[in-house]
Amino acid sequence: MQEKIKLASLKNKPIGIFDSGFGGLTVMSAISKALPAENLIYFGDTAHVPYGSKSRDAVIKFSKDIAAFLLKNDIKLLVIACNTASAFALTALKKSLPVAVIGVIEPGAKAAVKNTKNRKIGIIGTEGTVSSASYLKAVKKISKARVFQQACPLFVPLVEEGWNKGEITQAVVKTYLTPLLKKNIDSLVLGCTHYPLLKDLLAKTAGKNVSLIDSATATANEVKEALLKKDLLSNAKKAALKFYVSDNPEKFKKIGSKFFCKKINKVKKICLEKM
Repeated sequence: MQEKIKLASLKNKPIGIFDSGFGGLTVMSAISKALPAENLIYFGDTAHVPYGSKSRDAVIKFSKDIAAFLLKNDIKLLVIACNTASAFALTALKKSLPVAVIGVIEPGAKAAVKNTKNRKIGIIGTEGTVSSASYLKAVKKISKARVFQQACPLFVPLVEEGWNKGEITQAVVKTYLTPLLKKNIDSLVLGCTHYPLLKDLLAKTAGKNVSLIDSATATANEVKEALLKKDLLSNAKKAALKFYVSDNPEKFKKIGSKFFCKKINKVKKICLEKM
């Protein structure tokens, strides 16, 4: 009887999700849609955004500090909703944390391998994600597909400024994608959580013969499978959604609502250094 009560309590513990800023909200949104009964806690490290240009050591430190905060909120699973942090900090967090940890890179790589027909996969991401070659390594573990990478450093600021459309953004998209399209890729992994907001332009530029692989959706499916496997799916009647940032909560509310499937009304600032 006590074991059943303990399991029921464990099921309704929240899932922790973090990113360097806003982009991870696309992952949280996908998880919320796939698992509407799950309680979710999001942390956006807006004091240190972007992670894409930071060193490996810095990203690992930030990730460990955020994970420690989320563990204090009694999470049952941690999602690294950031490609750069997944590339740099996933292994370290898996080794040090008492809960399961899921990044966005392996789910995205698996989805691309499953989709490709000609075994030519393109990856677009931040400089940090591309230089780490994490997607390339993840694909090589499960397939002999050829992988072509392209760093797209201008995408994040364009998205955060609300420039999802227009001639300037279209020109930038074309400049970044042209080298990959010349390789005859048939699958394009959106290797940054900001990039789903550019889906329309990316799809238009890539053409109908190239499938866009959204790591956010793939990660949500991975989270669902992990919870099913451990019998930890929530049975809560109403899910609680909480948002924390390390800086500028008002800006997060304004911009974050573009990334998330619902309007964000309440955001709390947390100073990790003082915890």
